[in-house]
Order: sequence, then structure tokens, then C-alpha cells
Amino acid sequence: MEASSSSSAAAAPSLPPPHFIPTSSDPGVWADASPLLAAACRDLQDGELVHGENFSLFAAMSALEIMDPKMDSGIERSGYNSIEEAIEDGVAPVPLSLDRTLDVQRSIDVMDHLFSCEATWHKGHTLAQTVFTCIYLMRMERTSSHAVLNSFCRTLRATCNAIISVVSTARTHEEEDLFTMSFGLPLRDEQDDKCLSILNSVEETISRQLRACKAQALSKKKTLEDLESLQDKPDLEEDYCRSLLCRLRFRKHFYHVVMCMRKPHGRGLELARKHVASCLNELSLTLKSQEFLKSQSNIMLQADENCTTASGCQPVGFDVSLNSRLLSPAPPRAVKVLSWSNAIRYFEKLLHDLDVICALSLDPVLENVLHFTVQFQKSVPDLVPRAFLQQTLLVQDGKLYGQNLFSDVISRALPLPDIIGDKEFQMNEFVVQLGQLVVNLLKILCTNTAWQRRKLGKSLQDWSTVSIQLELALQREFGETRNVLHHENMCMRVSKQLLIWTQEHAYWVASRFLTLGFELDLYSPGEYCMVYWYMYVVFTKLIEKMQLRVLASNETSRRKGKKKRDHSKDSSRDMTFSSCLLLQCYVLLSEGLSMMLAVLRNESRSFQLPSIFNTEQERFMQHFDLLQKARVPEHISYYSFKESSSRAGITDLVKYNFFKEIQKITPSLRGSFASEPEKLVELRRIEQVAEHNRIALNIINQVGPGDPSLRVSFEFTHHPHFAVAIVKRS
Repeated sequence: MEASSSSSAAAAPSLPPPHFIPTSSDPGVWADASPLLAAACRDLQDGELVHGENFSLFAAMSALEIMDPKMDSGIERSGYNSIEEAIEDGVAPVPLSLDRTLDVQRSIDVMDHLFSCEATWHKGHTLAQTVFTCIYLMRMERTSSHAVLNSFCRTLRATCNAIISVVSTARTHEEEDLFTMSFGLPLRDEQDDKCLSILNSVEETISRQLRACKAQALSKKKTLEDLESLQDKPDLEEDYCRSLLCRLRFRKHFYHVVMCMRKPHGRGLELARKHVASCLNELSLTLKSQEFLKSQSNIMLQADENCTTASGCQPVGFDVSLNSRLLSPAPPRAVKVLSWSNAIRYFEKLLHDLDVICALSLDPVLENVLHFTVQFQKSVPDLVPRAFLQQTLLVQDGKLYGQNLFSDVISRALPLPDIIGDKEFQMNEFVVQLGQLVVNLLKILCTNTAWQRRKLGKSLQDWSTVSIQLELALQREFGETRNVLHHENMCMRVSKQLLIWTQEHAYWVASRFLTLGFELDLYSPGEYCMVYWYMYVVFTKLIEKMQLRVLASNETSRRKGKKKRDHSKDSSRDMTFSSCLLLQCYVLLSEGLSMMLAVLRNESRSFQLPSIFNTEQERFMQHFDLLQKARVPEHISYYSFKESSSRAGITDLVKYNFFKEIQKITPSLRGSFASEPEKLVELRRIEQVAEHNRIALNIINQVGPGDPSLRVSFEFTHHPHFAVAIVKRS
């Protein structure tokens, strides 16, 4: 609302102010404001509000609107003022029913709804509004007589506590800042350390019962000896045992996954993978149990997208509003709990993501780590797997995998094996700064896409600053010499190669920043020309730095003379050469698309979007301001782009035919990437983009880019970052 109209609307319209305001020492602490509010309601028009003299619209940003369900946490309340009152009213009975069959059914419903609540919490909602809407979790001591429910809830609570610890340590929760807030909830108990032993005992009891059921079915006996049945219907005993076991076992194995992945130095990853496989198996059995559970529910079933239980029944023991008063740091949000089927799909994806992390070879080569992290992000992992990737693997105790100092990681990247582990190199001021930049880079790559792009852009300034400082130090110590000299000492070689490595990674960060813009749909078709032009410049500079590093590596190998050849180093150089060729494909795609768009702009006036809000130069700065401030690359401005694009003509575009050049490079790369299926897929995508754009270019050339009947659009049908031209004639 706006305080727009007049001063008459800003004060009480007709009533005089009260004679006094009672203080805390007065018998009556509260003053009745009802007449004032009633008079204001009668006289205020839409868009007006009552406010004090010091009130401003800025203050309204942090104001609370009473009686608004979106702002007032107390307005949507159940009839209970406390958990104890709800318990007394029978909301969370123990046992869940005096009918033993119904008790088992309701126990499974509670497990399923907690499963859905857990998935909803992982997606960014609060614990208080999801998992801890369960009264049994809030008052765990009440379930001590119900072994199944007690063991399940204790293990769930211990798992939640462990996940909060991982996410808090990784600090990826900045993007979902409500995730780690506990709101004073009972997250830990002394007996939670024994949760697995309690769960194993319950699991063993039900397993024996299941085996007895199978034996009974085979022998066709009518009674079970020495074992008490779970419920009162013998013909349903086996199915109920299976339904309970798969849920309890999933809870056990998932707890093991979390605890194994938290072990330092990646020691628990192999065991974690086994538990992940067990979790996926139990999930499939849980899904199969749905048909039986639905058949036993005596209600009209809801649609699967709304049910939070396999049976379709509403669970007992939950109240969504009892914790609303605990949410003072957060706005009260209406939380829609994920359906049970969606929760199953969420956990399947979560487990697959965790399995990918566990399969990571603890290779200390930084380029491989960066490649893995970028590939992992393509599956759009949620917060929990990204937190595990960062905290348990990439950055643990300030080291890569908790084992390798980042100074050693940097020294391995330089073609100077003699300095690995060198104390003087580790303590070097620039190496320490670069080590911290690498740590920050890995942490940034584990955030969600939007945060990642924003933080990458800001980190470019740091990479640029260190690069400039290194270059100045090199000039100060060794003069202007840039070429590799035969007589240069080790210190000079280390300084030069450290500078090249820093500049290379600055351009890598810039390229990642630019391509993420396509994934976030930040560019309009009218801006593709400038974006691809900037990508062409950055990719070109990145190749230059990679080639300089290869040359330095070759020089180091030549100096060793007749010493024993290091085949691992030869393999690394071959992969670097292949990476340069792949980057060359990106350069050609970017330059070809930029020139094609520039030709269409110049000759047909298409892909020009004049705006009343900003000019093309302002849009250029909006997209590339962070790159410009970091001088990545140097001497590049809007005027450079304007001059380059204004000279583009169809003749030059057809003459150089960048898309055809790509088709000459890709065959040689197939053999290099034979053992890397992800890169083969990328290569195929590049070939498809190049082929479609080559055909589109031929059509544009034949018809003429200035033909008014020509209609050209761009779609990302084959590659997320490189568009394909679609040519039509009206």
C-alpha cells in the first residue's frame, strides 16, 4: 500500500487521542484501540493507511501486517495451544490404534508422510513446517512402548541432524537459508547414538516373522509357533511384514550413506556406494508395496499427486500449525508437502547423485576436478548432494579430498615436478592467494546455477588482481623478458608458469560465467550477437594460455634430456592438446554465430531490439560489466564489438565458413575421447550444431540475407549454449 493521499488519512480521522497510555506499573497494561481502528476502517480509502510521523515506505519492507495469513504467523492456527493439548485430545495416540492391524497400517502411513516431509525439507522448506510437524518426533519418549515407530523416528532424527551438520559446514545453505534453522526443535537425544541398534533389533524381529510366514505358507500350517504376529489377520501378515521391512531398511541404509560419506579423506565412499545400492533396492520394494496398502485402505483414494502416503490415507500424529510460533526468523509460508510418489522420485535422484559423488576417483589434478564438478552440475543436483560434494570431497579441512594441499595441487598443474612439496613454494605469497582462490572456486561451483554465475563474476576481480600482481613482480625481478630462455633460473620459470596458469584459469572462469547465462535464459535473441562475440574473444584467449602452458611443459621435458620418459606426462600433454582442439571448436562456433547474427543485423535489420529503457551499449555493460571491471580480456569494450560487427558481410562469412572448419576437426577428436563418453556426447552435439548452421548459412547465402521473405530464428535444440539457425521463407 502507499501512503499517498493526505495528512488526514495519516492520523485518526475523528477520535481524539487517549488521555494516557498505562505503564507497566498500572493495573491495566493494555489500552483498547478498537474504536480507533474501527474509525480508521470506516474512513480510509484503498491505498491509504494509518501511520506515525516517522513512518516511511522503506520501513514498510520490514513491517508485519496483522491478520494477513502470509505475514501473521499466528492467524492460521489449529485449535490447540500446545503439543500437550493436542496429545490430550488424542491427535497422536500410542499405540496408534487398539486394533493391531489398523495400528500397523497407521504406522506405515506415519513413515510415508515423514518420508514426504523429509523430501520437502530437502527442497528448501523448514524443519519445523515439514519433518517436525510430527508430534511423535516432538515427544519421542512417548513412543518408547511402540518399537517400530520409535526406531524409525530416532533414526530419521539422527539422519536429519547429520545432514544439517554437512550442509552447515559446506555453507551451500546460503541459497536456501531456512534449511539449517532448527528453531529450538529437539534434534538430538542421548539415545540417538543407539538408533541403529534399536532399528536392527526391530528389523530382526520382523524378519523372523516374515521367514515364519514363508515357512507357514510352504508347510501349510495354520499357526505360528513362538512368534507373536504383527497384527490380527494371518493372511495379510506377510505383506505387512514386507511393507514395514523395506521402509525400516531404507531408513537404516540411508543413515549409513550419510555417515559413510562424512568419513574423512573419502575412506567411506566405497561402503557408501553399497548402501546407496541397498537404498535404491528398498525404494523399489517400497513402491511395490503401494498396491497392497491401497487395497487395504477403506477410503476414496485421492489422486497420486496429492497423496503423501502409499495407502492414500491421512496419517495421524501431525499438526502443521503447532510450530508456527517458532518461525520468528522466517516468514510463515504455506508449505505443500511433496506427494509420496514425488518423494520417491526425489530420493531416487538424490541417491543417484550421491552415487556419482562416491564414484569420483580422488585424482588431485585440478582440471579433472573442475571438469567433474561442471559435469555433475548438468544433472541439476539439489542442495544435499552439492553439500556432500563440497564438504566431504572437494574442500575438507582446507585440502583437496582432505589429503592434498592446494599449493601442491597448483604445483602439479605446473610442468615443474621438482617443486611439488617444496616448503618455500608452499609459503609463497602468490601461491597462498591462488590456493584460496581455488578453494573459493570449488565452493562456488557447488552452489546452484544462479548463485554460481553471480559469484563467478565477482571472483574474476580477485583472479585478475593476482594476475596483475604476478606480472608486476615478474617484471620487477626479471625485466620485460617474456620468451622462454635456456639460461633462465628455476625461480623465473616458476613465476612465468604461475602467471600463465593464473591467466588461464581467469579465462576459464570467464567462459563459465558467459555460458551459464544461456542456462539461466539471461540473453535475448537481440543480444546473442554480442554474447557470442565476447565468448569468441574469451575462448581465443583461453586457448592461447593453454598453448603457452603446453610449450612450457615441452621445454621442461626437453631439458631433462635422456632421462627416463614419463608416459603419464605424455598422456597429460595429449589430453591438453585434445582440450585445445575442443576449445577451437567452441571458438569457431562462437565466431560463426556472431558473424551470422551480425550479417543479419547489418543487411536485414533483424535481431535488433531497440528499447526505450536502455541502449545496446547499456545492455552490453549490464551483461559484461563484471568482466570489464576485471579486464578479462584486456582492451575489449563495446566499441570493439561495434566495430567488429559492423564490418561483417555475407561474403566473408561464406568464405571462411567456420562451421565447415569444425567438421574437419571433430574426426580427430573421436579417438582422443574414446574412453570419455561425456566428451563424445559433447562432440556429437557440436557436430550437429555445426552441420545445421552450415546448411542454414548456405540457404541464407542463396536467398540473400536482405530478402524480406527470409525469416531466421535461433533455437537451442542440440546444445545448451550454441544455437541452431532455423531458416524459413514467408
